[in-house]
Amino acid sequence: MNRPLLRALAVLLSSLLLLAACQTDTKHDPEKRDKLAKLHYQIGLNAIQHNQLPKAFDELMQSNELQPNQPEVLDALAYAWRLRGDLKKAELYYKKSLRASSRSATHNNYGNLLLQMKRYKEAEVQFRKALDDPRYPNPHIAYINLGDALLEQGRFNDAIAAYRQASLLHPKQIVSQLREAEAYVRYNRPHYAQALYETMLRKYPQSRAVMQGLLALLEKQGNLAEARRQLAAFRDHAKDPLNRAWAVDELERLSRHD
Repeated sequence: MNRPLLRALAVLLSSLLLLAACQTDTKHDPEKRDKLAKLHYQIGLNAIQHNQLPKAFDELMQSNELQPNQPEVLDALAYAWRLRGDLKKAELYYKKSLRASSRSATHNNYGNLLLQMKRYKEAEVQFRKALDDPRYPNPHIAYINLGDALLEQGRFNDAIAAYRQASLLHPKQIVSQLREAEAYVRYNRPHYAQALYETMLRKYPQSRAVMQGLLALLEKQGNLAEARRQLAAFRDHAKDPLNRAWAVDELERLSRHD
């Protein structure tokens, strides 16, 4: 949210608060209460985006008091508690949100929290519920998360299928392919992993994430000559000075192994 819009929201909030103070029947006016709740919610989201958690909690809690059990407000509070490091409270608010309305985005976000809490089977259930709704606008994200949950349960083939489904649904993102390559490394299939990393590098030669994955694999195999060759090519083609500097530093680090 840009600054002019934030200032406009603040002015509107001040006006509505003044109106609330002046008119004793405001708390009984559903329209005014709804507008005020939405405004507190928007300001709370903006505070989250700017890492202002105390402000975010204040605004979101006020929104929730004005209009209890609004799923988007409860989701935002869950995310704020997660950022603050209290996963139990985050879970509490996701559950409240799902009781209010079973939304795919909430199922996916709750599942992601369960992944973080290492409750992989429960996470799988949430991701599948998110994918049950064909209207969900980001199914590739849920499939990536589902792949992670399946992989942590030792279900390698199912995880690979989920990652590939994510790639089919959103071919321009590379997260699902990175996860697939990492799964090959984890399950001791280095040749598949290397082939996938190299295929991605040809398509995305500027991606440091891909280069980092390939570099880690080559070092693990002890193939330092190939690691240096790939790094040098990445350095020479890097348009981002930070990526180029990273490649130079990595080449110097590898040279100390000689």
